[in-house]
Amino acid sequence: MKKYFSGIIVFILLALPALAAAKEIKVSSPDKRTEVTVNIDKVITYSVTRDNMTVLLPSAISMTLQDGTVLGKEPKLKNDKITLINETLKPVVKQKYETIEDKCNELVLNFEGNYSLIFRVYDDGTAYRFVTNFKNEIVVADENVELNFDKDYKTFFPEEESFYTHSERLYKNINISGIAPGKFCSLPMIVELDNNRKVAFTEADLEDYAGMYAERKGNSTQSLCAVFPKYPKKETAKGDRDLIVNERYDYIAKTKGKRVFPWRVLIISDNDGELIESAMIYKLAKPADKKSDFSWVKPGKVAWDWWNDNNIYGVDFRAGINTETYKYYIDFASKYGLEYIILDEGWYKLGNLLQVAPDMNIEELVAYGKEKNVGIILWMSWKTLNDQLKPAMDQFVKWGAKGIKVDFMQRDDQWMVNYYYKIAEEAAKRKLLVDFHGAYKPTGLYRTFPNVISNEGVKGLENSKWGTEANPENALVIPFARMLAGPVDYTPGAMINANEKNFRAIWNTPMSQGTRCQQLAMYVVYESPLQMLADSPTHYYKEPECMEFLQQVPTVWDDTKVLQAKVSDYVVVARRNGDKWFMAGMTDWTARDLILDFSFLKDGTYKITLWQDGMNADRNGNDFKVLNGKITRRDRHKIHMAPGGGFAAIIEKAE
Repeated sequence: MKKYFSGIIVFILLALPALAAAKEIKVSSPDKRTEVTVNIDKVITYSVTRDNMTVLLPSAISMTLQDGTVLGKEPKLKNDKITLINETLKPVVKQKYETIEDKCNELVLNFEGNYSLIFRVYDDGTAYRFVTNFKNEIVVADENVELNFDKDYKTFFPEEESFYTHSERLYKNINISGIAPGKFCSLPMIVELDNNRKVAFTEADLEDYAGMYAERKGNSTQSLCAVFPKYPKKETAKGDRDLIVNERYDYIAKTKGKRVFPWRVLIISDNDGELIESAMIYKLAKPADKKSDFSWVKPGKVAWDWWNDNNIYGVDFRAGINTETYKYYIDFASKYGLEYIILDEGWYKLGNLLQVAPDMNIEELVAYGKEKNVGIILWMSWKTLNDQLKPAMDQFVKWGAKGIKVDFMQRDDQWMVNYYYKIAEEAAKRKLLVDFHGAYKPTGLYRTFPNVISNEGVKGLENSKWGTEANPENALVIPFARMLAGPVDYTPGAMINANEKNFRAIWNTPMSQGTRCQQLAMYVVYESPLQMLADSPTHYYKEPECMEFLQQVPTVWDDTKVLQAKVSDYVVVARRNGDKWFMAGMTDWTARDLILDFSFLKDGTYKITLWQDGMNADRNGNDFKVLNGKITRRDRHKIHMAPGGGFAAIIEKAE
């Protein structure tokens, strides 16, 4: 007996260090509804609940360095601390709010081995990031990011074909189990939980690192994990815009040893509209340098040439890429108070930004625009800009250009991510706006450099020139998925509008799928401080009732309220700029009748001007009508949206 008991005592003593090593730490959101539990044992996992219901099962976190060190394996916690962050942010460029409440509980976990983990828990989600404190440079071989769910949930999965991508994908509404082996998606992506709750997965503050994608984890029917493009090793130039990666190294990033890494973000919604209202990516992004002045950044609307193929008519000159045509654009922009025009592809000889096309006079156009209070933004291939960076940038300033539209990057490995920062910084030095096209999703660079005023990375209206994918079904996922990452340069404004049956893809006289009023609604629903008018000025001149709306609608907002919403089906949004409210709705290919609720208004009587689908908009997408009336916050109004339809309204205090 004596020997037996001593054996038990020895077993217990041996087990004590392992028991002592395991630790569970909980941190909640300020409203106490969301809770993150971090478990530190042989590995680090975290789980998430909302109202005591599972959002995320324990999911592993680790980072593997090329020397074999694994941050998160056999972790030894030195200390931990929970702090309340409670700040009010005032964006330089007001995308959806004049002020943003940045309130969360932050958990900092410091480990032996010169690394830490930071968790932030907001009322609308959670995020975490690694922090390293090594003296010398490190090489990150891989990072393990898991999302383990309790069921085989449906997702909105923007499946990619490769890491060479402009992130313009359709959202497949498929179960986790339906994601084919080896297939991955760009971010943000959405997982549909029970009780209408949703989780959007993305990243923030992506700097000096590779972009993150998501795939199904092994053969699991309930788990996702991250995948990253490795650093490029061999590349082949193809024309003036493509640099194809033929071979990659076996690491994600070679970087500073002392740094913070990107946030891995979960935005949790109880109703779909909360995805649109979230400002979490902005809050997590690195602030702009306090020493830098960005007061010169001027949002606005842009007359755009490329989509309409410079197809203007009724003029006494030959339309095309020439000075006379762009003066016509400037005259149009000036008449309707548009801040800018874009000179898209063709203004320079491809491959040389310093060689202007023979029929173009940039100095003359800039001077003409200045007289008319219209600035000029110049399109260019990213590769040519990189080859001629400083002389080209300096030339743009000498000409008096107001911004650049940089296109065709189509990658987000570490090298290309750093290119974005380089362009943003060089442009900021010269007080130039930047609009990134052929781009990966935003991760907060628009806060770090407020001159980065918009991003593409969306299957936008341009796709209607060659196919059917820019349709209302896709358009009704974008506000909930892609847009929660940041500004979305969809480039709306088509004045030729077709139903599903009658649509045709025509390059030089393109049209939209859906109604005229859905196009108008996009200017309120889609956030972009630099908002395009994609159609021909000739067409806009013929549509004075539509221009009455487009002339007034702003591109930045003091407040945003989502009134009704369902991912991929419909949305109704109200946004305020100054004393005016702008309200808009969109539907997919299903016609809908909705009741508009005006209780978001303050007391008093308001004048409303309403653009809505006409009686025959289901047959002819160009059909619309304009109504005027008076409302109060107690009024309710029934509105019909045709298939692919929408509405837009301006609401202001009655005199």
